[in-house]
Amino acid sequence: MKFGKSICVLNVGGTRYAFTREVIRDFPLRRVSRLHACATEKEVLELCDDYDRDRNEFFFDRHAQAFVFIMLYVRSGKLRFVPGVCELSFYTEMLYWGLESAHLDTCCQKRLDDRMSEIGLDSLSEEDIRVSGDESQSQSEPVPRTALTGRARWLEMIRKTFEEPDSSLAAQLLASVSVIFVIVSMVMLCASTLPDWDTAKRNTVEEHRIVEAVCIGWFTADCTVRFLVARDKWDFLRRPLNIIDVIAITPYYVTMVMARAGMPGAGLGVAGVILRVLRMMRVFWLMKLARHFLGLQTLGLTLRRCYREMVMLMVFVCVAMAIYSALAQLLEHGLDLGMQNPDYASIPAAAWWVIISMTTVGYGDVYPVTVGGRVLGGMCVVSGIVLLALPITFIYHSFVQCYHELKLRSARYARSLSTEILP
Repeated sequence: MKFGKSICVLNVGGTRYAFTREVIRDFPLRRVSRLHACATEKEVLELCDDYDRDRNEFFFDRHAQAFVFIMLYVRSGKLRFVPGVCELSFYTEMLYWGLESAHLDTCCQKRLDDRMSEIGLDSLSEEDIRVSGDESQSQSEPVPRTALTGRARWLEMIRKTFEEPDSSLAAQLLASVSVIFVIVSMVMLCASTLPDWDTAKRNTVEEHRIVEAVCIGWFTADCTVRFLVARDKWDFLRRPLNIIDVIAITPYYVTMVMARAGMPGAGLGVAGVILRVLRMMRVFWLMKLARHFLGLQTLGLTLRRCYREMVMLMVFVCVAMAIYSALAQLLEHGLDLGMQNPDYASIPAAAWWVIISMTTVGYGDVYPVTVGGRVLGGMCVVSGIVLLALPITFIYHSFVQCYHELKLRSARYARSLSTEILP
């Protein structure tokens, strides 16, 4: 800045802030820091709404309260929404001053995604609502977030690489390798149940051991590193996928220890059965693919948010099943009218017929033979269709909202990644 006084005053919505030229030059907000490079008043007026040369005061006709929260971000590194202000309005203020959605805290990012999905902005980018086009010149000037230093910075970088596959190019490469190991492990698990597997395993026992050891080693290293860099170790241990990881990995090492001790798992009776059951838990490693595929993430998020509707659906089905199974047992077997149907000898046996009828599967292995039983069967099928359809609308809308939210989040990560690759 080659004009004005050494003290610069920013007037945002009537609130005045005084800074020195050096502070303006290194200011974390792009729009403010660019004032230092202005050589003429014309260039200044391209960045602000008015300029008072005598007092060296820059006027910005923007939301004063929103700027207060943005200044709190400048000082503390934490950016949150202003209470009582529309998320999209505050987001527009952020874009005006040169901030992106990635600067928001995680909880506020979720609120922004929810708000965008509610109004159908499923492909919104920062450029879509950028005001007046005057930010186009500053796209090459990234705004640094308040950075962690030393050991904490490296731990956070490693944590993101392992936990957030879309956070960087290295994270994407690591995720791809993890997917390959999951697929190889699942192929090995499925092949181990084939009748000819034991013969093939005896012929190539060393190769099978090497493949299994490499897969288990990878999953062990992945789980260990994620535990060491986790922000909250107790929260890490409580996550279902991490519990599955530990349960699926443990049998391999237990089997190895027993083999070294001369105690093969096949001869341990109940213990051997438990080990085989735990080893079969590896199939749940497929859930790790949810980190990399939007569809599985949407399904998981929908089930988590719609657990009340799912419980309501289960209650509907259980109540109807209890009523219809009791009536079916009475009509087909309990009245003893000379046509006792042995398939309906008990209410639990009739419950199987009720559930396959309500879901319109109808295997045909159990069916009523009396007139009353057939009438009841028709009522069971029709009421099953109605009861199953009632909560579906809520679940569907939640699924669509979750899909839009995750799609926005994925697009934000993709933009951050493209900025990292192509600065």
